[in-house]
Amino acid sequence: MKTDTIKKYNIPIFIPHEGCPHSCVFCNQKKITGVQTSVTCGDVEKIIEDYLTFLPKNNRYIEIAFFGGSFTGLSLDVQESFLKTANRYGEFADGIRMSTRPDYINDDVLRLAKKYNVTTIELGLQSSDDEVLKLNEREHIFAQTIQASKLIKEYEINLGLQMMVGMYGSNPEKDIKTANDTANLEPECVRIYPTLTLSGTKLEELYRKGDYLPYELDMAVDVTDKVMQIFEEKNISIIRVGLHSDESLTDGKSIVAGPYHPAFKELVLSKRARKMIENDIIAKGYKDCVYEVSVPKSSVSEAVGHKKCNAVYFKDKYNIDLKVVER
Repeated sequence: MKTDTIKKYNIPIFIPHEGCPHSCVFCNQKKITGVQTSVTCGDVEKIIEDYLTFLPKNNRYIEIAFFGGSFTGLSLDVQESFLKTANRYGEFADGIRMSTRPDYINDDVLRLAKKYNVTTIELGLQSSDDEVLKLNEREHIFAQTIQASKLIKEYEINLGLQMMVGMYGSNPEKDIKTANDTANLEPECVRIYPTLTLSGTKLEELYRKGDYLPYELDMAVDVTDKVMQIFEEKNISIIRVGLHSDESLTDGKSIVAGPYHPAFKELVLSKRARKMIENDIIAKGYKDCVYEVSVPKSSVSEAVGHKKCNAVYFKDKYNIDLKVVER
């Protein structure tokens, strides 16, 4: 019997830079979240109620998600007021998730989280290289991420980890090591972000002085593909690749440099498919022909490529007409 798939949804509540006294060189949280002001409990109620009006009523899994800042860096009283507000909607939502820093996790925070049905905590580890963390003024070391991850699991809360590629002081080898170190912590989910140089950040100053060279888009795509494969091999859910496209980022002023693309993950998967097809074409010596490839329905767009880029690539390089059919 065919059953409907349960779809997961977040009700995102952005708290830009609240609770975080640090200012990492790459960080401009108000630009990233698209929110410029502080959030109240009344705002939380309105956001939740607005989302509940259009989210599906059935076959859904909903988490109310506090993003954009260092939630557990807020005072325990403020944390509790937000969590209590969100938890009142327990009839409609399945849990609460939050994002925070590895050095802002302790028993007091986790006891409060369990009290109010927090189901997932995401840590922004960014890199497992302590020198990279220091250069980016993260003010924590990787050992704190290891300890925080262990503690979250002890409280039986799902662990999410966020990493970045192309940070100041990093390189592809360090990014790959970070991915392996992240996977070894056995998170339930991960997010992968290419480093962007945003206006008003210290990273912009470093870039303009020539001290920081961001990844070109092709390099960011290649490194991210390798990173994704590490997580895929260990069956770790990848819930985000690249920053969410938002008017605050695409206004022509916010992004100074870096590998931004509104369909970044699609570029990664398109290039992965291109390599697989090209290896077969080379091995069999194909040219000047129609090349047919059969893929699952969900992979058709990847095989054809973002805006048909793979079809164009094979036509130009091998005079091959790429024909993609559903398996």
